[in-house]
Amino acid sequence: MKAIWNNTVLAESNDTVVVENNHYFPADSLKQEYFEDSIAGTTCPWKGRASYYSVRVNGELNKDAAWYYADPKPAAEQIKGRVAFWKGVQVVA
Repeated sequence: MKAIWNNTVLAESNDTVVVENNHYFPADSLKQEYFEDSIAGTTCPWKGRASYYSVRVNGELNKDAAWYYADPKPAAEQIKGRVAFWKGVQVVA
């Protein structure tokens, strides 16, 4: 699987975990040069507290376009250490 935004591959892995139709990529599959920490955060009742990354490619910013659960609840343990995408980031095989 590949995560692509602005004609650039942000992450690539054959080992994604699908939860709620989102592919969670291993953190070490991300091309770190495109990611910036965000102060955003949300809470999911069954997964826990989500943190976000913004993505910057060729000077364009996609704010809070990736999220992860640093310490997921037990029901979502399979996504620990993984990152998912939205906001126009295409996830393709």
